[in-house]
Amino acid sequence: MLDNDFSKRNNNKNMISYFFRRVVLFILALVAVLGWTIAHADIPKKAGTSSNNEQVKLVHQSALTIDSHIDWPIRQVLNPGFDPSVGYKTGLVASGQWDLVRMENGGLDAAFMSIFTPQRQLNDRGYAQAKDLANRMIQRTEQFLLDQPNRIAIALSPADAERLEKVGKRAIFLGMENGYPLGTDIKAVQAFYDQGIRYITLTHSKNNQLGDSSTDKQQQWQGLSPFGEAVVQEMNRLGIMVDVSHVHDDTFWDVIRLSKAPIIASHSNARKVRDVPRNMDDNMLRAIKAKGGVVQLCLLGDYIKAIPKNPERTAALAQLANQQAAWFQGKLNQAEVNDLLKKLQAINDQYPELKPTIADAINHLDHMVSVMGIDHVGIGSDFDGGGGLRNLEDVSQMPNITQELLNRGYTPEEIRKIWGGNLMRVFERALEVAKQMQET
Repeated sequence: MLDNDFSKRNNNKNMISYFFRRVVLFILALVAVLGWTIAHADIPKKAGTSSNNEQVKLVHQSALTIDSHIDWPIRQVLNPGFDPSVGYKTGLVASGQWDLVRMENGGLDAAFMSIFTPQRQLNDRGYAQAKDLANRMIQRTEQFLLDQPNRIAIALSPADAERLEKVGKRAIFLGMENGYPLGTDIKAVQAFYDQGIRYITLTHSKNNQLGDSSTDKQQQWQGLSPFGEAVVQEMNRLGIMVDVSHVHDDTFWDVIRLSKAPIIASHSNARKVRDVPRNMDDNMLRAIKAKGGVVQLCLLGDYIKAIPKNPERTAALAQLANQQAAWFQGKLNQAEVNDLLKKLQAINDQYPELKPTIADAINHLDHMVSVMGIDHVGIGSDFDGGGGLRNLEDVSQMPNITQELLNRGYTPEEIRKIWGGNLMRVFERALEVAKQMQET
């Protein structure tokens, strides 16, 4: 699906122009930060003033901004009436958290769309259903990209994201959340790679045929299963990044031992800051650093801080539990989906969800940087999958992250690493390892 005109555009003149433009943006951003810091070193300044906004804009534009985890594809299957080519209003249930207009407005250059499949029984029927759902999500995503050829396209490598940014297009990578659709056929890894999958989150909320999950009631494999070990090796061979978000600690350490390539956590946080099994303890963070990998900050409330529950909201949502279950099972028609979304919006209006702030989230990133260093962190929002903060409701508000990072003293170069540079470095290394394995 890559544009046929890439090779025509990728001549020396365009490359020189591209890198010159990126360097100029970076220099302008650096000058803006240094100048603002010197001129206002002793003068308090309110956030949101014009000079500060310009500073944020320059730094944000100078980075190749990448979100490593957005769950739009499953929402598109569940709500086929949603048109991602137009802009929706921020904050509404029916709007979701991603569309192309808001991606453009938020200065987000690229995103990994998550091919997420809910888990059923670990048997051939369940695997077949999940494989079919995954294929449908991939096909719908591909069709949307084909329908917007001048604005957005698939990316299969870091170089593709750079080229697309150069010609003013957004880049979409594909990741698979939950290895469940692989079934027990090792050839399925190659089949999904051929369809564009470039990372696989080994498990989700339940143990699967690959290994144990961090949130299942009890372990099944004491880490990776024998098939899971074979899958990790095959992912290394193909250049698919191994994603350890959601896995049990024992599964994590098996991956660390086995993987020849750096690993990623596409949407995870620090257990030291918020002690839940889904987050990563400091020893795990250090192990990812030693492996050359990266942890992408997740923006889902319960993984950031403990949030008090509103019993009235909980009770109201409970009344819609059966209708929501039917929706997730694909049993509602479009009119019924629209009716459910209206009911959910009414609950949100009456009993707003309590969410952490960007500052709460960046506290996790600060801690991870203190443990791992600046070269091993990034952003994986989990938008459309539960992510979202009080002042970061969707992709249109991504510059608010850049502002918070600047407020905390991160430099433009460090912000470039956080926003995509680190993840792309890991991706490049995974491709190098695959090439070496294929040549031996």
